[in-house]
Order: sequence, then structure tokens, then C-alpha cells
Amino acid sequence: MEVVITDHPELVVADAVAEAVTGGATTLGLATGSSPLPTYRELIRRHRDEGLSFAGVTAVLLDEYVGLPADHPESYTRFIHDNFTGHIDIGDVHLPDTMAADPRAAARDYDELIGRVGPVDVQILGIGSNGHIGFNEPSSSLTSRTRLKTLAHKTRMDNARFFDSLDDVPRHAITQGLGTITEARRLVLVATGEGKAAAIAAAVEGPLSASCPASILQWHAHATVVVDRAAAIKLRDVEYYLNAYENKLAP
Repeated sequence: MEVVITDHPELVVADAVAEAVTGGATTLGLATGSSPLPTYRELIRRHRDEGLSFAGVTAVLLDEYVGLPADHPESYTRFIHDNFTGHIDIGDVHLPDTMAADPRAAARDYDELIGRVGPVDVQILGIGSNGHIGFNEPSSSLTSRTRLKTLAHKTRMDNARFFDSLDDVPRHAITQGLGTITEARRLVLVATGEGKAAAIAAAVEGPLSASCPASILQWHAHATVVVDRAAAIKLRDVEYYLNAYENKLAP
């Protein structure tokens, strides 16, 4: 696992996406939430000012709340359009059908779709304060597939700031499973702020465990964790990570 500690995580993540796209990548995996927002803004800027094109690229979203229509202001469908895909020349953007009468069947259908359009070339990830990626809460199987998940109370509390009240936060979501996510060719996880420091330490330096779903990145052949200094404060091997990145050889 590569760990990058930087004052500008969005530039490192945007570089990874841009290099993949200009190198012929055809499928991107997109995450929602506050962590990837600066990266999306930087990619929009590069599209507008530098001609970075996403033509011919397909996007697949990590997850979506069950029961929120696409036009709901807090749906991830709306989020990704308003904050990224609606501002670039990307092709198809795929999301699970969380308004389906049978969300479990919709989850299986979405997993099959990802298999058809994939493998994902670069999967952008955030991390929850309890170590979740996507909506794979602690205790999720490390080989899980896209499925219906009940959200942890901690996750709902963390996300309540986006809703009028905790009661308005959905209790279920369809999420790509850890097994699905790790089929991507490259994983890039971004986190900022001291509130993510414990989760980052568990994911990077703790045991590979379902108790911290993000620790599955330790098992991946090409995983990069990009954090600011606040999110890195609980890491033990900071000196090594800084030295390794500073002296990284060109590919």
C-alpha cells in the first residue's frame, strides 16, 4: 500500500485519475461525500482550463440510499451530477436502482452491470469514521458483493448534518461490496481531517479485519491512501511514508 501525506490530497488523487483517463482508462469508480469533493473540483478545473476529456469514459457509483428519488437533494445521484459529472464530458454514469420494488434484486443487477462495464480502472474511495468504505459497515464480509445494507447508527449520525434531522436519514443503502470494490485495477482512498485519523490508522496499520472494512486495501495489489497531515496524526510510520513518496521512482 502506498501512503501519501500531503497538504493537497486533491491534487494527488486528481493526478491519478487524469493519468488513467489520458492513458486509455474506460471506467471510473466514483465515491460521494465530502472527502472527494476537492478532487472533483480540481478535475472539473482541468477539464475546463486544460482540456482534460472524459469522453468515452463510463462511471459507476459506489452506493446509493434506498428510498431517495434521484432528484432528492441528498441523493447520491444528485450529488455526483451536481458536483462532478454534470460539469464534464463523461459518458454513461451508472447507479443502483434504489427505488426498485426489490432492492436485493436491484443490487444483484448492479453487480452484474459493473462486471459488464468493468473492470474499474480507478476507484475513488472515502472512509467513514468507523472505517467503512462505500456503505460496507464494520463486520462486512471481506469478499462481499453488491448488496442491500443496513446503515450503522454511527454512519447515520455522521450523515445527519446533510438532512433536516436524524429521522430523515435513510436506514438502508445499496452498496458495492468489498469483493466488488477490490476488483478495480487501482484503489485511491482520500481522507482529510483529524476526525478520520483513527480510521486511517486502523485501515493502514491495523490488522486486515472486517472490523475495519477499509483495511481490505492492504490486500489489494495497487492501493493508494492519500491523506492530509491531520488525518495522518495516528499513523506510526509517518517518516517512512514521507520518505518513500519523496523518493518514488517514475513508473
